[in-house]
Amino acid sequence: MRPRTVWQALARPDYLLSSWPWRAAGHLLTGVVLGVVVLAGLVGLVAAGGLLAVVLVGLPLLGLTAFAGLPVAAVERWRLGWLGEGPGPTGTDAARVPGTDAARVPAHADPPAPGLRSWLGTRLREAATWRELGHALLTGFLLWPVEALVVTVALVCPAALVATPLLLATAGEGRELKVLKAVTVTGQAQACALAALGLVALAAGLYGVGVAAGARAGLTRLLVLPRVGEAEARVRELARSRVRLVEAFEAERRRIERDLHDGAQQRLVALSMTLGLARLDAPPDGPLAAQLARAHAQADAALTELRELIHGIHPQVLADYGLAAAVADAADRSPVPVATEVDLPERLPAAVEAAAYFVVREALANVARHSGARRARVRGAHGHGRLVLEVEDDGRGGADPAAGSGLTGLGDRVSVLDGRLAVTSPPGGPTLLRVEIPCATQPTADDPCA
Repeated sequence: MRPRTVWQALARPDYLLSSWPWRAAGHLLTGVVLGVVVLAGLVGLVAAGGLLAVVLVGLPLLGLTAFAGLPVAAVERWRLGWLGEGPGPTGTDAARVPGTDAARVPAHADPPAPGLRSWLGTRLREAATWRELGHALLTGFLLWPVEALVVTVALVCPAALVATPLLLATAGEGRELKVLKAVTVTGQAQACALAALGLVALAAGLYGVGVAAGARAGLTRLLVLPRVGEAEARVRELARSRVRLVEAFEAERRRIERDLHDGAQQRLVALSMTLGLARLDAPPDGPLAAQLARAHAQADAALTELRELIHGIHPQVLADYGLAAAVADAADRSPVPVATEVDLPERLPAAVEAAAYFVVREALANVARHSGARRARVRGAHGHGRLVLEVEDDGRGGADPAAGSGLTGLGDRVSVLDGRLAVTSPPGGPTLLRVEIPCATQPTADDPCA
Protein backbone atom coordinates (compact mmCIF):
# COMPACT_ATOMS: atom_id res chain seq x y z
CA MET A 1 0.00 0.00 0.00
CA ARG A 2 1.35 3.40 -0.93
CA PRO A 3 2.13 5.66 2.06
CA ARG A 4 -0.22 8.60 2.38
CA THR A 5 1.79 10.70 4.84
CA VAL A 6 5.49 11.35 5.44
CA TRP A 7 5.31 9.44 8.75
CA GLN A 8 4.08 6.34 6.97
CA ALA A 9 6.81 6.76 4.37
CA LEU A 10 9.53 7.03 7.05
CA ALA A 11 8.56 3.62 8.39
CA ARG A 12 9.12 1.93 5.02
CA PRO A 13 12.50 0.48 3.94
CA ASP A 14 12.29 2.14 0.52
CA TYR A 15 11.96 5.65 1.94
CA LEU A 16 15.22 6.90 0.43
CA LEU A 17 14.26 5.54 -3.00
CA SER A 18 10.84 7.23 -3.01
CA SER A 19 9.83 10.82 -3.68
CA TRP A 20 9.05 11.49 -0.04
CA PRO A 21 12.52 12.82 1.00
CA TRP A 22 12.38 15.43 -1.72
CA ARG A 23 8.78 16.29 -0.98
CA ALA A 24 9.78 16.81 2.65
CA ALA A 25 12.75 18.94 1.59
CA GLY A 26 10.48 20.97 -0.71
CA HIS A 27 8.07 21.48 2.17
CA LEU A 28 10.84 22.88 4.38
CA LEU A 29 12.29 25.07 1.63
CA THR A 30 8.92 26.57 0.75
CA GLY A 31 8.40 27.07 4.48
CA VAL A 32 11.58 29.17 4.56
CA VAL A 33 10.33 31.30 1.66
CA LEU A 34 6.90 31.66 3.24
CA GLY A 35 8.43 32.64 6.58
CA VAL A 36 10.56 35.38 5.02
CA VAL A 37 7.54 36.77 3.16
CA VAL A 38 5.39 36.66 6.30
CA LEU A 39 8.10 38.38 8.36
CA ALA A 40 8.45 41.15 5.80
CA GLY A 41 4.68 41.53 5.53
CA LEU A 42 4.08 41.69 9.29
CA VAL A 43 6.91 44.12 9.91
CA GLY A 44 5.84 46.30 6.99
CA LEU A 45 2.18 46.28 8.08
CA VAL A 46 2.95 47.19 11.68
CA ALA A 47 5.50 49.84 10.67
CA ALA A 48 3.17 51.47 8.15
CA GLY A 49 0.29 51.37 10.62
CA GLY A 50 2.40 52.89 13.38
CA LEU A 51 3.72 55.70 11.19
CA LEU A 52 0.29 56.54 9.79
CA ALA A 53 -1.54 56.19 13.10
CA VAL A 54 -0.98 59.89 13.76
CA VAL A 55 -3.34 60.76 10.90
CA LEU A 56 -5.71 57.88 11.77
CA VAL A 57 -5.06 56.17 8.43
CA GLY A 58 -2.79 53.66 10.10
CA LEU A 59 -5.39 52.40 12.56
CA PRO A 60 -7.16 50.20 9.96
CA LEU A 61 -3.75 48.85 8.92
CA LEU A 62 -2.99 47.89 12.51
CA GLY A 63 -6.44 46.31 12.75
CA LEU A 64 -5.71 44.22 9.66
CA THR A 65 -2.88 42.58 11.58
CA ALA A 66 -5.46 40.48 13.40
CA PHE A 67 -6.42 38.90 10.07
CA ALA A 68 -2.86 38.38 8.85
CA GLY A 69 -3.04 34.71 9.76
CA LEU A 70 -5.91 33.96 7.35
CA PRO A 71 -3.97 34.08 4.05
CA VAL A 72 -0.96 32.43 5.67
CA ALA A 73 -3.14 29.58 6.96
CA ALA A 74 -4.73 29.16 3.52
CA VAL A 75 -1.25 28.76 1.99
CA GLU A 76 -0.27 26.32 4.74
CA ARG A 77 -3.35 24.17 4.14
CA TRP A 78 -2.36 24.12 0.48
CA ARG A 79 1.23 23.12 1.36
CA LEU A 80 0.10 20.34 3.68
CA GLY A 81 -1.16 18.46 0.65
CA TRP A 82 2.41 17.71 -0.40
CA LEU A 83 2.78 15.62 2.74
CA GLY A 84 -0.67 14.03 2.58
CA GLU A 85 -1.96 16.13 5.48
CA GLY A 86 -4.36 18.50 3.75
CA PRO A 87 -6.38 19.32 0.61
CA GLY A 88 -3.30 19.60 -1.59
CA PRO A 89 -2.37 21.96 -4.39
CA THR A 90 -5.58 21.34 -6.33
CA GLY A 91 -7.97 21.40 -3.37
CA THR A 92 -10.06 24.13 -1.84
CA ASP A 93 -9.57 26.02 1.41
CA ALA A 94 -10.93 23.13 3.45
CA ALA A 95 -9.24 20.36 5.33
CA ARG A 96 -9.47 16.72 6.23
CA VAL A 97 -9.67 16.34 9.99
CA PRO A 98 -8.43 13.02 11.36
CA GLY A 99 -10.96 11.32 13.61
CA THR A 100 -14.05 12.75 11.95
CA ASP A 101 -16.46 11.27 9.46
CA ALA A 102 -16.29 14.40 7.32
CA ALA A 103 -13.73 14.11 4.56
CA ARG A 104 -13.56 17.88 4.16
CA VAL A 105 -14.80 20.61 6.45
CA PRO A 106 -14.47 24.37 5.90
CA ALA A 107 -11.71 26.07 7.84
CA HIS A 108 -14.04 28.90 8.84
CA ALA A 109 -17.78 29.26 9.33
CA ASP A 110 -19.80 31.25 6.82
CA PRO A 111 -21.00 34.67 8.02
CA PRO A 112 -24.70 34.74 8.94
CA ALA A 113 -25.33 37.64 6.57
CA PRO A 114 -23.63 39.14 3.52
CA GLY A 115 -21.41 42.17 3.84
CA LEU A 116 -18.01 43.14 5.23
CA ARG A 117 -19.28 43.93 8.71
CA SER A 118 -20.79 40.47 9.19
CA TRP A 119 -17.63 38.84 7.85
CA LEU A 120 -15.37 40.82 10.19
CA GLY A 121 -17.56 40.09 13.21
CA THR A 122 -17.67 36.36 12.46
CA ARG A 123 -13.90 36.12 12.00
CA LEU A 124 -13.10 38.11 15.15
CA ARG A 125 -15.30 35.80 17.25
CA GLU A 126 -13.71 32.61 15.89
CA ALA A 127 -10.96 30.94 17.86
CA ALA A 128 -9.52 29.70 14.57
CA THR A 129 -8.71 33.28 13.52
CA TRP A 130 -6.52 33.83 16.58
CA ARG A 131 -4.86 30.43 16.26
CA GLU A 132 -3.99 31.27 12.67
CA LEU A 133 -2.58 34.64 13.77
CA GLY A 134 -0.39 32.85 16.31
CA HIS A 135 0.73 30.47 13.59
CA ALA A 136 1.65 33.39 11.32
CA LEU A 137 3.74 34.95 14.10
CA LEU A 138 5.52 31.64 14.70
CA THR A 139 6.13 31.22 10.98
CA GLY A 140 7.56 34.72 10.53
CA PHE A 141 9.73 34.96 13.66
CA LEU A 142 10.73 31.42 14.67
CA LEU A 143 9.94 28.53 12.36
CA TRP A 144 11.62 29.58 9.13
CA PRO A 145 15.10 30.04 10.69
CA VAL A 146 14.77 26.54 12.19
CA GLU A 147 13.74 25.13 8.80
CA ALA A 148 16.66 26.88 7.11
CA LEU A 149 19.06 25.43 9.71
CA VAL A 150 17.65 21.90 9.22
CA VAL A 151 18.01 22.10 5.44
CA THR A 152 21.56 23.44 5.76
CA VAL A 153 22.76 20.83 8.24
CA ALA A 154 20.86 17.87 6.73
CA LEU A 155 21.32 18.56 3.02
CA VAL A 156 23.71 21.38 2.16
CA CYS A 157 26.61 20.24 4.37
CA PRO A 158 26.45 16.55 3.31
CA ALA A 159 26.14 17.67 -0.33
CA ALA A 160 29.33 19.72 0.08
CA LEU A 161 31.15 16.66 1.46
CA VAL A 162 29.91 14.51 -1.46
CA ALA A 163 31.22 17.12 -3.92
CA THR A 164 34.70 17.26 -2.30
CA PRO A 165 36.55 15.32 -5.08
CA LEU A 166 35.04 17.55 -7.76
CA LEU A 167 35.75 20.72 -5.80
CA LEU A 168 39.34 19.64 -5.11
CA ALA A 169 39.96 19.04 -8.81
CA THR A 170 38.43 22.37 -9.86
CA ALA A 171 38.51 25.01 -7.16
CA GLY A 172 41.48 23.46 -5.31
CA GLU A 173 43.43 22.74 -8.54
CA GLY A 174 44.15 19.23 -7.24
CA ARG A 175 46.38 20.45 -4.41
CA GLU A 176 44.43 21.77 -1.41
CA LEU A 177 40.86 22.58 -0.47
CA LYS A 178 39.12 23.68 2.72
CA VAL A 179 35.74 21.94 3.01
CA LEU A 180 33.00 23.66 5.03
CA LYS A 181 35.66 26.05 6.31
CA ALA A 182 36.71 23.37 8.79
CA VAL A 183 38.54 20.46 7.10
CA THR A 184 41.59 20.86 4.86
CA VAL A 185 41.84 18.30 2.07
CA THR A 186 45.20 17.77 0.35
CA GLY A 187 44.62 14.67 -1.79
CA GLN A 188 42.04 12.68 -3.72
CA ALA A 189 42.14 9.80 -1.24
CA GLN A 190 41.10 12.11 1.56
CA ALA A 191 38.53 13.72 -0.71
CA CYS A 192 36.96 10.35 -1.60
CA ALA A 193 36.81 9.43 2.09
CA LEU A 194 34.96 12.66 2.83
CA ALA A 195 32.63 11.99 -0.12
CA ALA A 196 31.78 8.54 1.29
CA LEU A 197 31.14 10.13 4.67
CA GLY A 198 28.98 12.74 2.94
CA LEU A 199 26.85 10.03 1.33
CA VAL A 200 26.17 8.47 4.73
CA ALA A 201 25.43 11.90 6.21
CA LEU A 202 23.15 12.72 3.28
CA ALA A 203 21.14 9.53 3.80
CA ALA A 204 20.79 10.30 7.49
CA GLY A 205 19.96 13.92 6.65
CA LEU A 206 17.14 12.85 4.34
CA TYR A 207 15.60 10.95 7.23
CA GLY A 208 16.10 14.02 9.42
CA VAL A 209 14.40 16.19 6.81
CA GLY A 210 11.43 13.80 6.78
CA VAL A 211 11.13 13.95 10.57
CA ALA A 212 11.43 17.74 10.60
CA ALA A 213 8.84 18.12 7.83
CA GLY A 214 6.45 15.75 9.62
CA ALA A 215 6.85 17.68 12.88
CA ARG A 216 6.36 20.99 11.08
CA ALA A 217 3.23 19.64 9.37
CA GLY A 218 1.91 18.38 12.70
CA LEU A 219 2.30 21.81 14.28
CA THR A 220 0.66 23.43 11.28
CA ARG A 221 -2.21 20.97 11.38
CA LEU A 222 -2.73 21.68 15.07
CA LEU A 223 -2.99 25.42 14.50
CA VAL A 224 -4.65 25.92 11.10
CA LEU A 225 -6.91 22.90 10.59
CA PRO A 226 -10.32 22.73 12.28
CA ARG A 227 -10.33 20.94 15.62
CA VAL A 228 -12.20 17.66 15.83
CA GLY A 229 -14.91 19.15 18.03
CA GLU A 230 -15.25 22.20 15.81
CA ALA A 231 -15.43 20.02 12.71
CA GLU A 232 -18.11 17.77 14.18
CA ALA A 233 -20.14 20.76 15.35
CA ARG A 234 -19.84 22.37 11.92
CA VAL A 235 -20.87 19.18 10.17
CA ARG A 236 -23.92 18.90 12.45
CA GLU A 237 -24.80 22.53 11.76
CA LEU A 238 -24.42 21.98 8.02
CA ALA A 239 -26.74 18.97 8.22
CA ARG A 240 -29.31 20.97 10.21
CA SER A 241 -29.05 23.90 7.78
CA ARG A 242 -29.65 21.56 4.83
CA VAL A 243 -32.79 20.24 6.49
CA ARG A 244 -33.96 23.79 7.23
CA LEU A 245 -33.40 24.75 3.60
CA VAL A 246 -35.40 21.75 2.41
CA GLU A 247 -38.22 22.53 4.82
CA ALA A 248 -38.23 26.19 3.78
CA PHE A 249 -38.25 25.19 0.12
CA GLU A 250 -41.19 22.83 0.61
CA ALA A 251 -43.05 25.45 2.64
CA GLU A 252 -42.56 27.92 -0.21
CA ARG A 253 -43.83 25.35 -2.71
CA ARG A 254 -46.95 24.85 -0.61
CA ARG A 255 -47.46 28.60 -0.35
CA ILE A 256 -47.19 29.01 -4.13
CA GLU A 257 -49.58 26.09 -4.66
CA ARG A 258 -52.05 27.59 -2.19
CA ASP A 259 -51.85 31.07 -3.77
CA LEU A 260 -52.42 29.65 -7.25
CA HIS A 261 -55.24 27.43 -6.04
CA ASP A 262 -57.05 30.14 -4.10
CA GLY A 263 -56.20 33.02 -6.44
CA ALA A 264 -55.51 32.46 -10.14
CA GLN A 265 -57.46 29.20 -10.34
CA GLN A 266 -60.57 30.69 -8.77
CA ARG A 267 -60.41 33.67 -11.13
CA LEU A 268 -60.15 31.34 -14.11
CA VAL A 269 -63.12 29.33 -12.82
CA ALA A 270 -65.12 32.55 -12.46
CA LEU A 271 -64.05 33.63 -15.97
CA SER A 272 -65.08 30.30 -17.44
CA MET A 273 -68.49 30.52 -15.74
CA THR A 274 -68.97 34.09 -16.93
CA LEU A 275 -68.13 33.11 -20.49
CA GLY A 276 -70.55 30.17 -20.24
CA LEU A 277 -73.36 32.48 -19.08
CA ALA A 278 -72.49 34.92 -21.84
CA ARG A 279 -72.81 32.12 -24.40
CA LEU A 280 -76.28 31.36 -23.06
CA ASP A 281 -77.35 34.99 -23.43
CA ALA A 282 -75.77 35.54 -26.84
CA PRO A 283 -77.60 34.74 -30.11
CA PRO A 284 -76.82 31.16 -31.15
CA ASP A 285 -75.83 32.25 -34.63
CA GLY A 286 -73.34 34.87 -35.60
CA PRO A 287 -69.71 35.86 -35.00
CA LEU A 288 -70.28 36.75 -31.32
CA ALA A 289 -71.31 33.18 -30.43
CA ALA A 290 -68.26 31.75 -32.20
CA GLN A 291 -65.90 34.14 -30.42
CA LEU A 292 -67.46 33.37 -27.04
CA ALA A 293 -67.14 29.66 -27.71
CA ARG A 294 -63.44 30.03 -28.56
CA ALA A 295 -62.85 32.17 -25.47
CA HIS A 296 -64.69 29.64 -23.30
CA ALA A 297 -62.60 26.77 -24.69
CA GLN A 298 -59.36 28.72 -24.16
CA ALA A 299 -60.34 29.53 -20.58
CA ASP A 300 -61.09 25.85 -19.92
CA ALA A 301 -57.72 24.85 -21.45
CA ALA A 302 -55.88 27.43 -19.33
CA LEU A 303 -57.72 26.17 -16.24
CA THR A 304 -56.71 22.59 -17.02
CA GLU A 305 -53.06 23.58 -17.51
CA LEU A 306 -53.07 25.59 -14.30
CA ARG A 307 -54.48 22.64 -12.36
CA GLU A 308 -51.71 20.41 -13.74
CA LEU A 309 -49.15 23.06 -12.81
CA ILE A 310 -50.51 23.30 -9.27
CA HIS A 311 -50.46 19.53 -8.97
CA GLY A 312 -46.84 19.48 -10.12
CA ILE A 313 -45.76 22.13 -7.62
CA HIS A 314 -47.29 20.40 -4.61
CA PRO A 315 -50.33 18.15 -4.96
CA GLN A 316 -53.09 18.84 -2.52
CA VAL A 317 -53.61 15.11 -1.97
CA LEU A 318 -50.10 14.89 -0.51
CA ALA A 319 -50.78 17.64 2.01
CA ASP A 320 -54.23 16.33 2.93
CA TYR A 321 -53.85 12.55 2.92
CA GLY A 322 -50.14 11.76 2.94
CA LEU A 323 -47.62 9.88 0.87
CA ALA A 324 -49.55 6.67 0.24
CA ALA A 325 -52.51 8.51 -1.30
CA ALA A 326 -50.21 10.77 -3.33
CA VAL A 327 -48.31 7.76 -4.72
CA ALA A 328 -51.61 6.13 -5.68
CA ASP A 329 -52.64 9.35 -7.43
CA ALA A 330 -49.32 9.47 -9.32
CA ALA A 331 -49.82 5.84 -10.36
CA ASP A 332 -53.28 6.64 -11.70
CA ARG A 333 -51.84 9.48 -13.78
CA SER A 334 -49.07 7.32 -15.27
CA PRO A 335 -49.57 6.12 -18.87
CA VAL A 336 -47.93 2.83 -17.83
CA PRO A 337 -50.07 0.60 -15.57
CA VAL A 338 -48.68 0.85 -12.04
CA ALA A 339 -49.47 -1.33 -9.03
CA THR A 340 -48.89 0.28 -5.64
CA GLU A 341 -48.15 -1.37 -2.29
CA VAL A 342 -47.41 1.49 0.09
CA ASP A 343 -48.05 0.70 3.76
CA LEU A 344 -47.64 3.82 5.90
CA PRO A 345 -49.98 3.79 8.91
CA GLU A 346 -48.76 7.21 10.09
CA ARG A 347 -47.73 10.48 8.49
CA LEU A 348 -44.06 11.26 7.86
CA PRO A 349 -42.29 14.64 8.10
CA ALA A 350 -43.43 16.99 5.36
CA ALA A 351 -39.97 17.29 3.79
CA VAL A 352 -39.64 13.49 3.62
CA GLU A 353 -43.09 13.03 2.13
CA ALA A 354 -42.44 15.69 -0.50
CA ALA A 355 -39.02 14.27 -1.46
CA ALA A 356 -40.35 10.70 -1.62
CA TYR A 357 -43.37 11.72 -3.69
CA PHE A 358 -41.36 13.64 -6.27
CA VAL A 359 -38.84 10.80 -6.51
CA VAL A 360 -41.68 8.36 -7.25
CA ARG A 361 -43.30 10.73 -9.72
CA GLU A 362 -40.03 11.36 -11.58
CA ALA A 363 -39.22 7.65 -11.57
CA LEU A 364 -42.62 6.83 -13.09
CA ALA A 365 -42.11 9.57 -15.68
CA ASN A 366 -38.76 7.99 -16.61
CA VAL A 367 -40.46 4.61 -16.89
CA ALA A 368 -43.01 6.02 -19.30
CA ARG A 369 -40.48 7.96 -21.38
CA HIS A 370 -37.42 5.70 -21.57
CA SER A 371 -37.99 2.14 -20.37
CA GLY A 372 -40.51 0.75 -22.83
CA ALA A 373 -42.10 -1.07 -19.88
CA ARG A 374 -45.54 -2.63 -19.99
CA ARG A 375 -46.12 -2.37 -16.24
CA ALA A 376 -44.48 -1.00 -13.10
CA ARG A 377 -44.80 -1.42 -9.35
CA VAL A 378 -44.24 0.90 -6.40
CA ARG A 379 -43.65 -0.56 -2.94
CA GLY A 380 -43.13 1.42 0.23
CA ALA A 381 -42.96 0.89 3.97
CA HIS A 382 -41.57 2.46 7.12
CA GLY A 383 -39.60 0.49 9.66
CA HIS A 384 -36.59 0.78 11.96
CA GLY A 385 -36.60 4.54 11.56
CA ARG A 386 -36.35 4.49 7.75
CA LEU A 387 -38.71 5.01 4.84
CA VAL A 388 -38.01 2.52 2.06
CA LEU A 389 -39.47 2.97 -1.42
CA GLU A 390 -38.94 0.78 -4.47
CA VAL A 391 -39.99 1.50 -8.05
CA GLU A 392 -39.65 -1.47 -10.40
CA ASP A 393 -40.50 -1.87 -14.07
CA ASP A 394 -40.20 -4.64 -16.69
CA GLY A 395 -38.62 -2.41 -19.32
CA ARG A 396 -35.44 -2.72 -21.33
CA GLY A 397 -33.11 -1.68 -18.48
CA GLY A 398 -29.72 -0.06 -18.96
CA ALA A 399 -30.47 3.02 -16.83
CA ASP A 400 -27.20 4.70 -15.82
CA PRO A 401 -27.20 7.46 -13.16
CA ALA A 402 -23.77 8.61 -14.38
CA ALA A 403 -25.07 9.31 -17.88
CA GLY A 404 -26.56 12.67 -16.88
CA SER A 405 -30.17 11.44 -16.61
CA GLY A 406 -32.74 12.61 -14.11
CA LEU A 407 -31.53 9.92 -11.71
CA THR A 408 -28.71 12.23 -10.63
CA GLY A 409 -31.21 14.87 -9.57
CA LEU A 410 -33.22 12.27 -7.66
CA GLY A 411 -30.10 11.20 -5.81
CA ASP A 412 -29.32 14.82 -4.90
CA ARG A 413 -32.84 15.35 -3.59
CA VAL A 414 -32.61 12.25 -1.40
CA SER A 415 -29.07 12.94 -0.16
CA VAL A 416 -30.14 16.30 1.26
CA LEU A 417 -32.20 14.31 3.80
CA ASP A 418 -29.27 11.90 4.46
CA GLY A 419 -31.00 9.31 2.33
CA ARG A 420 -29.63 6.89 -0.25
CA LEU A 421 -30.73 6.07 -3.77
CA ALA A 422 -29.63 2.90 -5.54
CA VAL A 423 -30.44 1.83 -9.09
CA THR A 424 -30.15 -1.71 -10.43
CA SER A 425 -30.76 -1.80 -14.17
CA PRO A 426 -29.00 -4.54 -16.15
CA PRO A 427 -29.40 -4.49 -19.95
CA GLY A 428 -32.67 -6.19 -20.78
CA GLY A 429 -34.20 -5.25 -17.42
CA PRO A 430 -35.80 -5.22 -15.03
CA THR A 431 -34.96 -1.85 -13.47
CA LEU A 432 -35.24 -1.38 -9.71
CA LEU A 433 -34.90 2.01 -8.05
CA ARG A 434 -34.61 1.85 -4.24
CA VAL A 435 -34.73 4.84 -1.91
CA GLU A 436 -34.04 4.88 1.82
CA ILE A 437 -34.61 8.01 3.90
CA PRO A 438 -34.09 8.07 7.67
CA CYS A 439 -37.10 9.61 9.40
CA ALA A 440 -39.56 9.16 12.25
CA THR A 441 -43.31 8.88 11.83
CA GLN A 442 -45.58 11.65 13.07
CA PRO A 443 -48.96 11.10 14.73
CA THR A 444 -51.92 12.26 12.71
CA ALA A 445 -54.27 15.00 13.87
CA ASP A 446 -56.98 12.55 14.88
CA ASP A 447 -54.59 10.32 16.82
CA PRO A 448 -55.70 10.31 20.50
CA CYS A 449 -52.04 10.09 21.53
CA ALA A 450 -51.04 13.16 19.57
